[in-house]
Amino acid sequence: MTPSPVSSPISQRLDGIPFTRKHLKVLTGSGVGWALDAMDVGLISFIIAALTAQWDISKSTAGWIASVGFIGMAIGASVGGLVADRLGRRHVFALTLLVYGIATGASALVGGVATLLVLRFFVGLGLGAELPVASTYVGEFAPSRIRGRLIVILEAFWAVGWTAAALIGYFVIPASDAGWRWAFAIGALPAIYAIVVRLHLPESPRWLATRGRLDEADRIVAEFESAAGLAPVAAKSATADDAAAATMAVVGSSAGARLAALFSRELRVRTASLWIVWACVNFAYYGAFIWIPSILYANGFDLVKSFGFTLIITLAQLPGYAAAAWLIEVWGRRLTLSVFLAGSAVSAFAFGNASGSGWIIGFGMALSFFNLGAWGALYAVTPEIYPTSLRGTGSGSAATIGRVAAIVAPLMVPVLLTAGGSALTFTVFGLFFAVAMLASWGLADLKGVALDDR
Repeated sequence: MTPSPVSSPISQRLDGIPFTRKHLKVLTGSGVGWALDAMDVGLISFIIAALTAQWDISKSTAGWIASVGFIGMAIGASVGGLVADRLGRRHVFALTLLVYGIATGASALVGGVATLLVLRFFVGLGLGAELPVASTYVGEFAPSRIRGRLIVILEAFWAVGWTAAALIGYFVIPASDAGWRWAFAIGALPAIYAIVVRLHLPESPRWLATRGRLDEADRIVAEFESAAGLAPVAAKSATADDAAAATMAVVGSSAGARLAALFSRELRVRTASLWIVWACVNFAYYGAFIWIPSILYANGFDLVKSFGFTLIITLAQLPGYAAAAWLIEVWGRRLTLSVFLAGSAVSAFAFGNASGSGWIIGFGMALSFFNLGAWGALYAVTPEIYPTSLRGTGSGSAATIGRVAAIVAPLMVPVLLTAGGSALTFTVFGLFFAVAMLASWGLADLKGVALDDR
């Protein structure tokens, strides 16, 4: 018999709190970290193009520079989600920022491809562990009526970071032969930010309640209630009910038990659909956006112009997120995700077959708009379809599957370009977006529903 979702007093109290400055602190604190993540991933696309010109590296080597980071991300996503369910959200969030910030800064000093590959692996390790944890963390604080919107806003910080990467790519990297080294040095900022995260953000009360740390959970919720001008619920009655809810956790504490539970009768369709969507979106997104500056450069545009085009294309990400943030609480999760994936599929095909600067920029902006809107909806739906005891594991496993696809994508692009140029390459990306659109209908749509606190 499938157990019913549990909504504990901690959950009910969190859902009843209006949006406050404390919510904003959680959102922006996580969002700045997210933006710095995006800046790092975005920078490598410009650095690859610069190294191709300076070091005369092959397309195959360029593909490995991109893919080795995703190997680290795949491992980091699987480990990070499991550790976050066992040790907490905030600690993992801060540690991952520190790991990849230091590795990125060290990359500024490399003298050859081999050392760069090693450091890119560690960058990916930290980045992969951080992303699913951040969305889980924000989702567990967000009131159910605006949870989807807040997660999309969190994901919108990705566009801010990618835009920062494009600005660095346009103004810093071409400025001198050492421009790409300065870009890596700027990417080390997350190491400093990790200290801020660790000291000033609270742990998730939902996670604390599932671990039996009821007094801590009650104290944090009471602080949010006080910030909203609400009278805190009496701790004694709340924690007694939370203790009863916590004993109903659907899985044990072992990693194997949590992973197996993802394919229980209740969750197997959700998990399978989610993994397909994550795999397809990662393959198409990273295959396209990691290579766009290099493809433009190879097609005859000089380095500055190709970076300028990429900057303009990147600016369309923010309105894509804004549209998704509004629609996700109006249309719901599945419809919003499927519409943006359909738009991504059409835009990818059109971009690959475009000729002339105007069409390239126009269809590139459409691809940015729809693809990043789809990312926002995907990050909103992913953590909320699992109970609290499985939320980090479920989000991390989906991200792991996605990162495996992201490993393959940059390596496949040179093969596809050789076989059929940009037209074939982006047609393949469009097909992957179309498959993701179909698979999205196997996901649960929990718009406005309280999180399951088992």
